[in-house]
Amino acid sequence: MTRKKKVLIVLAILVMVVLAFIGGQAYAKYVSEVRGEGTAEVATWSFKVNGQNEQVEEINLASTCDNETLVGNKIAPGTSGSFNIIVDATESEVGINYNIAFTEEENKPQNLKFIYNDTEYNSIKDLGNDLSGTINANDEEKTITLNIKWKWDYETGSNPGEVTTNDLIDTQDAQRIQNYTFDVVVTGTQVEPQV
Repeated sequence: MTRKKKVLIVLAILVMVVLAFIGGQAYAKYVSEVRGEGTAEVATWSFKVNGQNEQVEEINLASTCDNETLVGNKIAPGTSGSFNIIVDATESEVGINYNIAFTEEENKPQNLKFIYNDTEYNSIKDLGNDLSGTINANDEEKTITLNIKWKWDYETGSNPGEVTTNDLIDTQDAQRIQNYTFDVVVTGTQVEPQV
């Protein structure tokens, strides 16, 4: 046998082995591919405060009182009023933890008080510490109205000495304060789902 024949036989054997391997692989197992789609609806998030999504309207204490003795719609000793903060999660499909904070409070008359749920607060910042809660996803009523009252008593004190001292404080506040201001920050956070 010649060298050329030996090489051809070896090549033929190699080709047969490769073809057998490839053919054997093609027919050695069944392979199926089944495709599907994954889908999930995303819960709707909706959080409004006083009907707004992004910014709360300005709260003007003078516009919340009805007192004909005042000039120019200003507050003074003897005035009082109230305002509402309405937290609305009606269109939300998840629970919401809400928190209300009052920041940047400046130039508050010292004897001006705030009342919420029959508790009196010396500062609106202190009041903010008690204004938080949860609206659950399955609650029937998803709108919470927080009614906040304010008052600046005409006379403050339990005896004539305290009244005189507080009259002086009210007078000094009226001389130095032009505008009492504060910012309202209402935060809504999704309630973490419980498994």
